[in-house]
Amino acid sequence: VDGDDFLGVQVYTRMLVGPEGPAPYPPGARTTLMGYEFYPEALSACLRRAWSMTGGGVPLLVTENGIGTADDAERIEYVSTALEGVLACLADGIDVRGYTYWSAFDNFEWAFGYRPTFGLIAVDRSTQARTPKPSAAWLGQIAVRNAL
Repeated sequence: VDGDDFLGVQVYTRMLVGPEGPAPYPPGARTTLMGYEFYPEALSACLRRAWSMTGGGVPLLVTENGIGTADDAERIEYVSTALEGVLACLADGIDVRGYTYWSAFDNFEWAFGYRPTFGLIAVDRSTQARTPKPSAAWLGQIAVRNAL
């Protein structure tokens, strides 16, 4: 990455690994529509790891982070916790230049189809009507205020 403008970080959850390989999530762990553990803390952990592995010489940019959920309050909870982690990284001197939520619209996920709804904007597949979710206004206000 030496000489690069930035290092992009894409993360949605963590993966636990034991002596035999991938390990199951902890008992009772919340999961998303894709079966991922609800673990927004993965973002700050990955940012810290990327910063450490590059020697802190390349700015970081969150190029994808989000949650596939039908519960928009859960989306806001996830993103709020993830962004709190970004703020903690910034406070610790990690050069995080930006954050891109995945995705603006409910989209097609190659392995799961239209079921995991990541979007800030719902898409009615029969009419193609778009309806902003409360999370869109919530995240928009964070951008307008430049503050959580």
